[in-house]
Amino acid sequence: MKQDFKVYLRLLSYLKSFKWAIILVIVGFAINAGTEVSVARLLKYIIESIQNHNQQNLNLFPLLIVALIFFRGLGLFVGGYFSAVISRSLVFNLRQEVFSKLMRLPSQYYLDHSSGQISAKLMYNVEQVTAASTESLQTLIKEGLVTIGLLGFLLYTNWKLTLCILIFAPLIGGLIRKAAKRLRKLSIQVQNTMGDINHVVQETVIGQSVVKGFAGEDYEKERFYRHSNENLKRGLKMVVVQQLNSPVVQLIMAISMSIIVWLALRPEILGDTSAGAFVAYITAAGLLGKPTKNLTDINEKLQRGLAAAHSVFELLDLPEEENNGTLKPKLDGQVTFDKVNLVYPDGSHAIHDFSLDIQAGQTVALVGRSGAGKSSLVNLLVRFQELSSGQISFDGNAIRDIELSYLRQNIAMVNQQVVLFDRTVRENIAYGQLQGASEEDIIKAAKAAYAHDFIMALPHGYDTILGVNGLTLSGGQRQRVAIARAILKNAPILIMDEATSALDNESEHYIQKAFDEAMQHRTTIVIAHRLSTIENADCIVVMDKGRIIEKGTHAELLAQHGAYYQLYQRNFEE
Repeated sequence: MKQDFKVYLRLLSYLKSFKWAIILVIVGFAINAGTEVSVARLLKYIIESIQNHNQQNLNLFPLLIVALIFFRGLGLFVGGYFSAVISRSLVFNLRQEVFSKLMRLPSQYYLDHSSGQISAKLMYNVEQVTAASTESLQTLIKEGLVTIGLLGFLLYTNWKLTLCILIFAPLIGGLIRKAAKRLRKLSIQVQNTMGDINHVVQETVIGQSVVKGFAGEDYEKERFYRHSNENLKRGLKMVVVQQLNSPVVQLIMAISMSIIVWLALRPEILGDTSAGAFVAYITAAGLLGKPTKNLTDINEKLQRGLAAAHSVFELLDLPEEENNGTLKPKLDGQVTFDKVNLVYPDGSHAIHDFSLDIQAGQTVALVGRSGAGKSSLVNLLVRFQELSSGQISFDGNAIRDIELSYLRQNIAMVNQQVVLFDRTVRENIAYGQLQGASEEDIIKAAKAAYAHDFIMALPHGYDTILGVNGLTLSGGQRQRVAIARAILKNAPILIMDEATSALDNESEHYIQKAFDEAMQHRTTIVIAHRLSTIENADCIVVMDKGRIIEKGTHAELLAQHGAYYQLYQRNFEE
């Protein structure tokens, strides 16, 4: 309960910048509350006018009805509109904050959570947060003011009778609290199942070629049905709790109303109250049922929103990538590994006491069986993974002392799994820090990557939109666009992670020529299975289980007849 209060206060802190809108919401709903109380006053007015045969007052009655409806509409519009302004602005601001946070989280977070769960937090959970902030606050202000107004009128008219209503307040409060616990649990389950649904959709859409190629449509439909059905069940259970809560509260209110009516009809209680005052009192008491029901409905919104807020704030409070480095030295490309170790959270030891000195301008090839630790090692260079112990230095500067974004600006990576965006070819080559590049430089980089000719053959040349993940291109073409991006970056250090595996000979021919162009005048670290990619490297490092087992040139390692010789004999295909 204490934790919920802290979360709610934190949520309300986001509304500080909307003080002006909150004031207008209160003013609007205060006008609306005034019209609710005026209904009872109007009934008293007309009954007494009829009894007293006051024709002048009767003539004013139609005008009073029009005025009442006008001000009610005005109040509801002002309150409702500015509530929406606050609500949509809150969602906008929270989404910006969550998305910005996602950009600063370490890579491990993306390994531990599916893209569907992450997008559900950004899209669904953030939307649900408004239920605990603006929606519940709107209902609280709107219905709370009406309730206060009606209770004030009832107490003013006959305080003794009104106490009969207030006696039942603790019972209603107990019911709401009990329902709250159940609603919270169900809200969390609904949000989790929503993440599962998102995950299935994203996997199926991205992998649609595999789904169709292996006739997996029925399997994916069954997965989607199963997770959607779980979401449906949890959602309906929430409806059951909410729908039971409201009628029970209304029943309690009806009992209190019946007691009031029974007492009010007693002459000793009613006293000399006029018929108009009596009708006004009963009408006001009857009108109290609707705002009371709506106030109990806040419970569902509050629990749904608080469950979402816990989820969103949990993400916002996650530790970000460490970026305590302040140095921005000019890097020539010298890289030193000194007794480097990497241990994953699950306890697996990926890199063991790895020591290697790479001189500026050298080409170093990392070879070894799958799982030898090659990709883990290069991930350490760009700090996608953090060192467990040991040290990596760039031109004598410790990796943690260099400002993180500056470090990454000085390293270009080309991976086997090329990532392209649903944008133009130009925007994919000149991406991020490169977006200010000139047309001349973009074309020059594309030519160096042997990509210019096929780009010009596309329907709109460099303005051709590549579609999701660039799937309109062949594997070799996508790879060359990625190499053009790396060449345009012109970083002193180039990393090529298995960039030519699984390509046909023609594609590899062009890509090898592009590699040769990209490697010039920069330090290059190559991970490859194919001999043609690495045989001319200045140094070849053979890795196994995170350790260096052999090191030397192509000729030196062949002469040793060791692990590299065996890989060579198998043509690096295993």
